[in-house]
Amino acid sequence: MTEELKKGLEGVLVAESSLSFIDGDAGKLIYRGYTIDDLARNASFEEVVYLLWHGELPSAAELSDFKSSMAEERHINDDVQRLVRDLAEADEEPMAALRTIVSDLSAYDPDADADPTAEAANLRKGRRITAKIPTALAAFSRIRDGDEPVDPREDLDHASNFLYMLNDEEPDDVLSETFDMALVLHADHGLNASTFSATVTASTLADLHAAVTSAVGTLSGSLHGGANQDVMEALLELDDSGKEPVPWVEDRLAAGDRVPGFGHRVYNVKDPRARILSAESEALGEAAGTPQWHDYSVTIEEYLGEEKGLAPNVDFYSASTYYQMGIPVDIYTPIFAMSRVGGWIAHVLEQYDDNRLIRPRARYVGSEDRTVTPIDDR
Repeated sequence: MTEELKKGLEGVLVAESSLSFIDGDAGKLIYRGYTIDDLARNASFEEVVYLLWHGELPSAAELSDFKSSMAEERHINDDVQRLVRDLAEADEEPMAALRTIVSDLSAYDPDADADPTAEAANLRKGRRITAKIPTALAAFSRIRDGDEPVDPREDLDHASNFLYMLNDEEPDDVLSETFDMALVLHADHGLNASTFSATVTASTLADLHAAVTSAVGTLSGSLHGGANQDVMEALLELDDSGKEPVPWVEDRLAAGDRVPGFGHRVYNVKDPRARILSAESEALGEAAGTPQWHDYSVTIEEYLGEEKGLAPNVDFYSASTYYQMGIPVDIYTPIFAMSRVGGWIAHVLEQYDDNRLIRPRARYVGSEDRTVTPIDDR
């Protein structure tokens, strides 16, 4: 066994996966052999989830059945609805609320007592979790704003239904297509922190709800899932300051603050997802008459690229994209979870299929020769 220490497991291979591949030098992301550009332009979120879970894109009939089975699972029962209301009225932080809700869904799942590794049961549980998270999240957001929840509709696709439940208004095609694309872009991304957390939990033979709950908790940390909220809050700060973007960035850096949304543990160039969302943010800004958000972002990107050699990640442009869709800033990370749950479940299925308990070791650097002093002498 090697004794080389790899803090954060950086560069350490711990698994083989056929789900997604990242080329950090080329700025390339692939799901099951398809480039993210191809999928974002030509496949819906439901198609991508099916691809991740089953290995192939669905036929028209398979997609119809899959979408119907997901849509039928959107409703949450009265007990879960009461929990959502209690959390919203208590002003719980959105990711903490989502963590609690996902765990609670286990109590009402018909397959809760199934063998944790039973694939058919896990696919059913996966559909329920994926379908119910948007319903619970939209209800949570509305209740804390003083509005009543909006029941899901089975005739809308996954993206459109969430926007409908959030705003009590059916979105137009542009908003639906843009949001669906954003969900596709966030669906999977290799063995990132939250996905690894899910697989570690699954490796103990804990069930799917436990694994997804672990992933939600991991995603809640600011070093993983909170960057897009930080980006939008920074852009709003810039807008309020009355400064031009470059002086604002210079002042921020001089004060020792970073600009969120730049740099990535894997990519050494511009995140391919950021490239796609940049175009969507620009189009939304032009349509809404609010081009400043994209303009600010481009100016900041160009400056930090030229002066610091930094490239934006997906969060940098998802922030302004979501903002221009009227989505509350503090539910950006729960929306990330709403998409990434498709990838989490796919990785958990893969872990169960060839399971080995994940149990790394730490190098001990403490004392070895201490003795216990009797308590009366301490």
